[in-house]
Amino acid sequence: MGYKPNGRCYYSYIEYTERSVCCWVTIVADRLTPSGSNNMLRLTNILMIFVLSFSLSAFSSEPSAPSPYAVLENVGNKLFNRIAASQQEINKFPSLMQDIVEEELMPSIDYQYASYRILGKHLRKTSAAQREQFVSSMRNYLSRTYATALMKYKNQQVIFEPEKSVANKKIVGIKMQIVELNKPTIDVIFKMRKNKKTGEWKAFDMVVEGISLLSSKEAELGNRIAKHGIEQVSVELASIAE
Repeated sequence: MGYKPNGRCYYSYIEYTERSVCCWVTIVADRLTPSGSNNMLRLTNILMIFVLSFSLSAFSSEPSAPSPYAVLENVGNKLFNRIAASQQEINKFPSLMQDIVEEELMPSIDYQYASYRILGKHLRKTSAAQREQFVSSMRNYLSRTYATALMKYKNQQVIFEPEKSVANKKIVGIKMQIVELNKPTIDVIFKMRKNKKTGEWKAFDMVVEGISLLSSKEAELGNRIAKHGIEQVSVELASIAE
């Protein structure tokens, strides 16, 4: 925005960056006269205050990343609804469940963080190439594990825990119940982690009836890595996932 009466220039500039708002206001008047110019200066300042206030309000109201509760419920509803709608096809072609898991569930799984947690103390002793191979194998293993478990889903009722505050939290556990008539209710807890760079919440562990998938694999694979090395374990995981 610029204005130039009688050789006098009034400039205002607002620059947005991803993380901050940088506001520059420069008003230059080389010769002010009693009439007109002071009024214009006052008008310019008023306009700048309005524009600045509006801009800061618009910036601060940008949508934030969904809460972990919203992420889990949204992903869960899409996943279970798709499985329910595809039951006939899945019965004919069981491999379809793997495709559903890949498309609906895996994008919300923090498999790299889970892999590093499983490696535990062995992580520091691995090379970048070894870690990449292990993470890839673990991702495929988790995908196959989830697909196998979800084959048992037959339109049971799924109840998600009501949303709670997650202020200043990086990891939260969210309860989910699977309810089926005349059968015991199954309690599941999803461990969700917030990515400090993107602000996104993803699941890295699933606890079923008190048993953590992550902890059980950490204990199992940790011993095998100590005995046979990470490369051998990566190959074994890859063979299981095939």
